[in-house]
Amino acid sequence: MTKENLQVSNELLKAIEVLKEKEWIDLTHTFGPDSPHFSAFEDAEFQTLFTHDDGFFAQSFTFPGQYGTHIDAPIHFVRDTRYLEELDLKELVLPLVVINKSKEAAIDNDFTLSVEDILAFEEEYGQIEAGSFVALRTDWSKRWPDKDLFNNKDEEGNAHAPGWGLEALKFLFKERNIKAVGHETFDTDSAVDYRKNGALLGEYYVLEQDTYQVELLTNLDKVPTKGAVIFNIVPKAEKASGFPVRSFALLP
Repeated sequence: MTKENLQVSNELLKAIEVLKEKEWIDLTHTFGPDSPHFSAFEDAEFQTLFTHDDGFFAQSFTFPGQYGTHIDAPIHFVRDTRYLEELDLKELVLPLVVINKSKEAAIDNDFTLSVEDILAFEEEYGQIEAGSFVALRTDWSKRWPDKDLFNNKDEEGNAHAPGWGLEALKFLFKERNIKAVGHETFDTDSAVDYRKNGALLGEYYVLEQDTYQVELLTNLDKVPTKGAVIFNIVPKAEKASGFPVRSFALLP
């Protein structure tokens, strides 16, 4: 190893030491066969293949790619775009901005984030930086793992859950040049917008930007509004539209 390479190695080791001194927050739900999931999917199946009596413990897991806290690649909604394996590693590590609308979502389960909400947020916290991962905090994750609470259906069978408004997403990507978004619910769009539009227009728009989103995040209440960094670590499944992800944040 050359003197120059040794210096770089030492710098990396020091950087790791600094990072490990920071607080790390897990943003990922533990999921299983009984966990809440998108209504069109079957429950996950976990099966034991071998036990320690056989000499080793091994299992098989059957679930859709969009299960538990998961990442959606552009191909999930948009034809001829990138699969999960094509996302660059550096795209998966981004500055994190958290817009807290938990009080509003508690009062109105159909809360839909607007451009006005973003502008009000920026008046208090400053303009959202380009290249950020913006997460919508609604505290919906606190309903996990109760399926009924998470689905939140009324007597007519209509779900009620908060989400992003389409115009708010357009503002963030066009005017603030953010990189990706995340939220605590099954869908990008609020349930009321989905019923009104008959489609997940917000989710389509996000993935149409040739980027990804993370759904079913948790513990956003433990992360500051700005200053943290989000890591989205995911298996490299071939030609995958999405997969359960291990998302976590490093606090400043």
